[in-house]
Amino acid sequence: MGAILDQLSDEQRKEMERQYAVYTHGTSEVIPGDELKNKIAKSLLENKPLKVKLGLDPTAPDVHIGHTVVLNKLRQFQENGHIIQLIIGNFTGKIGDPTGKSVARVQLTDEEVERNAKTYLDQFGKVLDENKVELHYNAKWLSELKFEDVIHLAGKITVARLLERDDFEKRINANKPVSLHEFFYPLMQGYDSIHLESDIEIGGNDQYFNVLMGRHLQEQFGKEKQVVLTMPLLEGLDGVEKMSKSKGNYIGITEKPSEMYGKVMSIPDQLIVTYTELITDLSLSEKHSIRDELASGKAHPRALKMHLAKTIVRQFHGQEKAQEAEESFQKVFQQNKLPTDIDEVHWEGEQYITVPYLVTSLGMLGSTSETRRMIKNGGIKINQVKVTDIHLEIKVEDGLVIQVGKRKFKKLKLK
Repeated sequence: MGAILDQLSDEQRKEMERQYAVYTHGTSEVIPGDELKNKIAKSLLENKPLKVKLGLDPTAPDVHIGHTVVLNKLRQFQENGHIIQLIIGNFTGKIGDPTGKSVARVQLTDEEVERNAKTYLDQFGKVLDENKVELHYNAKWLSELKFEDVIHLAGKITVARLLERDDFEKRINANKPVSLHEFFYPLMQGYDSIHLESDIEIGGNDQYFNVLMGRHLQEQFGKEKQVVLTMPLLEGLDGVEKMSKSKGNYIGITEKPSEMYGKVMSIPDQLIVTYTELITDLSLSEKHSIRDELASGKAHPRALKMHLAKTIVRQFHGQEKAQEAEESFQKVFQQNKLPTDIDEVHWEGEQYITVPYLVTSLGMLGSTSETRRMIKNGGIKINQVKVTDIHLEIKVEDGLVIQVGKRKFKKLKLK
């Protein structure tokens, strides 16, 4: 490695160190760091971009900001002129990644994979420049492998190595079945790196085994080994569980600006730095400054959170919508005024109805019992007046505004 670094000019060495600092910031692991410096140096000397890989199985089309952690890392490479290899696993996706699963995944149909892939790409365009992405579908090469090729590939890894995976080990110990086809998932993901000759692969912490497989197989096939960057899994709004739609602690990247802004403002203070570092496009110096200001008490957490919320909304909706979202938040939460973008719902139900049934009929809460608890906690307002009676019956009128909690609003329209 030293020989390559010695060939760099002072300017090139400074650029190599700058890129290295950007790429490694916020990562969980860089495997190995010296090789990453080596690859950046070689790229500068040969004026040849690195090929940076991210594999995606289109199994769940709804993208939240937790998914953008790896995308933001890709964007940093993209901004420095490197090639992004975005792989849609239309072949591997039909098998399903066994990572973190206590049972085998249900295999997807071609139609499901294609539909989910399109949704993914539409949403990823909010983070990456789609015109500067190499888009690959791994069925193009995996479906062409002969059985002899598959046997040859399988011979490059031991069963003992595959059984190192925690999810397989746990299922076996619990006497739950592990199907043979699941062992081939990491092999196929690794083969993608062989076929595309990737220099770097990025993945979440939960993909540790899979992304290292590409490095292992490249070596087995006599190719230059890729460097692996693993990224933390983003905590959700509760600050405890991993962000997940099923847990309800997520921020969807297609949510309304005001909803997105409000959700960011609801995160615990200890997540300000994490969210700033992992999902914003701020410069490295800005991120360091925010960390220092929070640690020293120089800036109030609320001010930093508002800056974070505005930054995130700007990334997904633009500067104008971010400004509007901030003004709306200030109206609702600081001036106790109604937002200007309340969803209108045409009401065709009864003219007289109790508040719990009205709220659940509008889908603002999951049950009447949950609504009653919210009323007891002072969390429901009708036309900005707090409801205190869990049995209150009201007359539904045109323009009636129902508020649940701090962020949910509905305005009724009568035909």
